[in-house]
Amino acid sequence: MLPDSEANQYPPGSPALRHAIALRNALLQFGRDDGWAIASHITLSGIMALFPFVIFCTSLAAYFDLGDFPDTAVHLIFDIWPDSVAGAISSEIRTVLTRPRGDILTLGALVSLFFASSGVEALRLGLNRAYAAKEQRNFLVLRAQSILFVLLSAIIVATIAILLVLLPIGWAIARKLIPWLDSYESMVGFWRVAASIIVLVLALPACHKWLPAGSRPLSGILPGALLTLIVWFIASLGFAAWLEQFANYVGTYAGLAGIVIALVFIYIMSVIFLIGAEYNAALARMRNA
Repeated sequence: MLPDSEANQYPPGSPALRHAIALRNALLQFGRDDGWAIASHITLSGIMALFPFVIFCTSLAAYFDLGDFPDTAVHLIFDIWPDSVAGAISSEIRTVLTRPRGDILTLGALVSLFFASSGVEALRLGLNRAYAAKEQRNFLVLRAQSILFVLLSAIIVATIAILLVLLPIGWAIARKLIPWLDSYESMVGFWRVAASIIVLVLALPACHKWLPAGSRPLSGILPGALLTLIVWFIASLGFAAWLEQFANYVGTYAGLAGIVIALVFIYIMSVIFLIGAEYNAALARMRNA
């Protein structure tokens, strides 16, 4: 927790000043809470959870016979990533997705589900530290919740895959009935990106609401979630521009360049995610001072 001298009782100035002070306190507390190390843990856990999650999604897609699932899933996961980052790992993900899988209840699929939930546990650890929340729930309850998060994510991905497969069919029928829709055909591709953004906007507050211990009102969650989304967008553009202009990862890491780029990008996103939680916590301390 911040010392009383740094808590900055809710200042009488403008809202912008109050939020600026909260952001400063959040950045200071991020360092005290070992945020850099926790972001590394989230990054590694996220990479290790990504492929098990994809494997489980593939098993789910095979069960429902979603033939176009690989392309749709790759677009859904990576369309909001910078091209220079997504290209490094999306091809490997596509390879995993196109490999035939068995039933969703096979041992391999269940093991993949368990390991994918470890990524959720890493997020929980970071959020508990940021909110100074002491975890008292049973380990089995926490793991069950993490598995539920993974299951819901997989179902959402599969549902969007179905909708995006049906969209071109519905669009073709609509064009026959309403010819002037031809001029809006480019909007169909827009929905892939829109679906990714909508999922992200909904998932971020859900993580802050249900993963950490304790209870927080939605009004105490949204400021940090909004800050995270804005800074994620700016950081993604900046990282892509930096890779294009200055970075020489291929020359330095050779065949490992793709995975190193992905690790650095996810690490940056993890740092921003934790700062968003610290920002919410700083605002809460100022309100309660």
